[in-house]
Amino acid sequence: MPDLMPLLPPGYEGRPATADDVAAIHGLIAACERERNGRVHADPGGIAADLGRPGMVMESDTVLIHDQAGHVAAWAWVNRRSEVDVHPEHRGRGLGAALLEWAERRARQAGDERIVQTVPDDDVHAGALLCSRGYERLVTSWLLEFVMSDEPMPPEPPTGITVRPFRQGDEHDAHVLIEDAFDEWQPRRKSYEEWAQHTVERPAFAPTMSALAFVGDHMVGAAMSLDLPEAGEGYIEQVAVHRDHRNRGVARLLLIHAFRAFHRQGRRTCTLWTHSDTDALALYLHVGMEIGRSSTVFRKEL
Repeated sequence: MPDLMPLLPPGYEGRPATADDVAAIHGLIAACERERNGRVHADPGGIAADLGRPGMVMESDTVLIHDQAGHVAAWAWVNRRSEVDVHPEHRGRGLGAALLEWAERRARQAGDERIVQTVPDDDVHAGALLCSRGYERLVTSWLLEFVMSDEPMPPEPPTGITVRPFRQGDEHDAHVLIEDAFDEWQPRRKSYEEWAQHTVERPAFAPTMSALAFVGDHMVGAAMSLDLPEAGEGYIEQVAVHRDHRNRGVARLLLIHAFRAFHRQGRRTCTLWTHSDTDALALYLHVGMEIGRSSTVFRKEL
């Protein structure tokens, strides 16, 4: 049991989460997303990947809150950044504040210098709570949507570029390509094992809807996709192009190939998240995507 469990309102009990709780946690997050957006983007594989982050100790870095009837009311985890989710039926009772206080104390106990949390911009109460506790706005994230009535037609590839779907055996080259590209803005480089948990080993990974670009046998671009049946749409988890082949239309080409693959599977909407540090928003808008909603990443120095 963690040394620092949150001080909860009467009628609630907390304990560390376990791997067996993934389905229940997914139900909690899905309820939050349905109440806020009317559709579910979270999937159990993504939750399991978060719980498998390097250095995560579930006994001390997670808290799962139940009400007196045994229903999951809220949860939180902290591991360099944090997440706090409160079921819509249990909001306004102090659970969010209690879990936020716990996350900060746990981060200090672990020796972290700062803590980061992402909050949807339409959750004004959560944003106000973070600001009242000294959090500062760091970056903005946007959910982009591409709605397809007709099948998208990819443009002609740039000279020397070929595109094909992801195949077994591409995973290590894709990992190196993506991490090299993301080194420019992400705070740390992910190992293959961590990256794979969020992509190719995730149950929702959609290899036939993931597009790769090559010059000869050398991979120079990747659009890694997930199929989200609860949302009824395709999702682009990561898009990356080798720096030597940028500004040639490769990213746009990969996206349209992925959109077309999803359209052929009956999906009529594709989505992806990007944030202001990547400078990629203009690209997605140029492809024809539109902003669906936004979130803010908050940071607090400890």
